[in-house]
Amino acid sequence: MYFALLRDWINAPVQNYRLFKNFTKQDFFAQFSGSVGGLLWLFITPIANILIYAFVFGYVFQLRASPEFGETEFVLFMMVGYLPWFAFADALGKSTGLLLEKAGLITKVMFPVQILPVVCSVIPYLTHFIGFSLLLIYLAWLGYFTSLWLLIPIVYCLQFMFTLGLVAIVSSLSVFLRDLQKLISLALTIWFFLTPIIYPVSLIENESLKSWFLFNPMHSFVMLYRDIILIGEFQAINFSIVIPTSILSYVIGGWFFVRIKHAFGDVL
Repeated sequence: MYFALLRDWINAPVQNYRLFKNFTKQDFFAQFSGSVGGLLWLFITPIANILIYAFVFGYVFQLRASPEFGETEFVLFMMVGYLPWFAFADALGKSTGLLLEKAGLITKVMFPVQILPVVCSVIPYLTHFIGFSLLLIYLAWLGYFTSLWLLIPIVYCLQFMFTLGLVAIVSSLSVFLRDLQKLISLALTIWFFLTPIIYPVSLIENESLKSWFLFNPMHSFVMLYRDIILIGEFQAINFSIVIPTSILSYVIGGWFFVRIKHAFGDVL
């Protein structure tokens, strides 16, 4: 029973590839429908964010990255962690209304509902990967590129799996618990400040408190990106955390979603 449900979760995007592709394409371009700039916003938005953060944190507050990152500008230090985080937060934030928005489709049509969390996760990761790629191109031009950068797609895919598992759980629970939208919004705000994105973890002097950061998977993802991209190092401890965490999130989240999907129609 368990493996049958898990197989259903894993195979759904493949078996329903055309439907999955159409939903992804439709929702992706719906972000820009009616806008004058269209797809240009994919490039304008991340560039504008980088310039704004560079001015506020680099010029106004004159913040600096931690010493182990050498002469790296603080805005680059921050954006390497911020852009992947934004993809994660965007997907999880949208998951609370995912099934509620598709209620008419779920209740009236024989539909493989398990592809919806995948679509919900793919679109933010595609959107924000463009901004992340622009940042990587700029950093490569500055001379940061090393062979370890080949690991970046692997880390990004693991983060996607981690996100997808959480999106599956949150979207399914939101059908029954409508207050979850407010709770997730609050949780993401707290999670953001508990992840060393706008500050280096070296600022925390208490070693016992610093060790608690290892229980935050997004801390390990952010540190992997920064170590690989900015200083050309690979921390095995962070990689050993994100691999099982991502797989467990994907497996448990998918199994849970498929296990209770039969009840969606009754509630929606």
